[in-house]
Amino acid sequence: MNTERLHYLYQQYQLGQLTQAESQEWESAIADLSNDASLLSLVDKDWDLEDFKAPVLTDGEQETIFNYVVTQPQNRRKIRSMWPRIAAAASIILAVGAGIFFYANRSKTDAVQTAGNVNDVAPGKQGATLTLANGKKIRLSAAANGELAQEAGVTITKSANGQLVYEIKGNTTESNKINTLSTANGETYQLRLPDGSQVWLNSASSLTYTASLNERGKRVVRLSGEGYFEVAKDKAHPFVVQTTGQEVEVLGTHFNINSYADEPVVATTLLEGSVKVSGESKQQMLKPGQQALNNGTAIRVAKADLETAVDWKNNEFYLDKMDFRVAMRKIARWYDVEVIYSGSVPEHLEAGGWIPRSSNLSDVLKSIESSGLAHFKIEGRRLYVSK
Repeated sequence: MNTERLHYLYQQYQLGQLTQAESQEWESAIADLSNDASLLSLVDKDWDLEDFKAPVLTDGEQETIFNYVVTQPQNRRKIRSMWPRIAAAASIILAVGAGIFFYANRSKTDAVQTAGNVNDVAPGKQGATLTLANGKKIRLSAAANGELAQEAGVTITKSANGQLVYEIKGNTTESNKINTLSTANGETYQLRLPDGSQVWLNSASSLTYTASLNERGKRVVRLSGEGYFEVAKDKAHPFVVQTTGQEVEVLGTHFNINSYADEPVVATTLLEGSVKVSGESKQQMLKPGQQALNNGTAIRVAKADLETAVDWKNNEFYLDKMDFRVAMRKIARWYDVEVIYSGSVPEHLEAGGWIPRSSNLSDVLKSIESSGLAHFKIEGRRLYVSK
């Protein structure tokens, strides 16, 4: 589909004059944008035909916007900060350009089968299990909003938006009341600790902590899997995250830790503030935008790809230049599927692109298939991958 055709479809869409066939054509072209609210807020603005024609840009300006927004997905959220004339044109170019990209690439491969004897898989959802010190387990997706328990002078509640909230409301001298929040494959959950720190848990992860959070003058939690932390500042009480073979100490900052057992390294990514990463024999201080990679014997500091590191927390898959097998592990955890590779699939392929995690599995796989990297077949909870 060429640019002129997409311009025509966009105009007809804005005027409400698409035929049934044109409507299907337009929806197919922009299907991969359908769940991205940040893009829809721009594209779905009430343009009339004159508004559509208003931004008159030079060829150079158009090329700059296209490269800025379409070919570099990490820039798509910055459109709003651009001056109005460029922003208006950028929203149009984004819709048209992204449509061209996905439509053209999808034509290169067959679509993933989702009918007949092949099943699609719905995305994961908010959910977790809270295990109290007495061994009681509470399924948070099924629990009613309100107070869930009281332990060590701390009241534990489930808020109206589904968040788990700890509040100190009494004597916290009993500091040995251990709680564990755990997510299964296909689950994610958010937690507010009694010091006001916020934690997001990714799928197949767990966070263990005392109800009062205080251990010998430090705020200590133990993480398995992946978590994103926004730590409340408290210089008198350092915040410590313990994982297998590593300890991260902060006073107040934003960072992500990926410590899945099936990943080759523990990756600690700093977004703001500073953190100290300690391994068995070495320590490293991180600056914003840096990542510590701990393989168990050494800690290497590298420049971080922030979009990739926290895509899950932003409810996206950002797969640009990511190792194919790493990308498939992310997908497997979120959709709770077993990935089975044929012998023809190379160990190292680079996936690419981005897509909302609210999409069905077939939509994510179509996006990857469009690059020509691999072919997929879904059978129940098994995902077969071939070259």
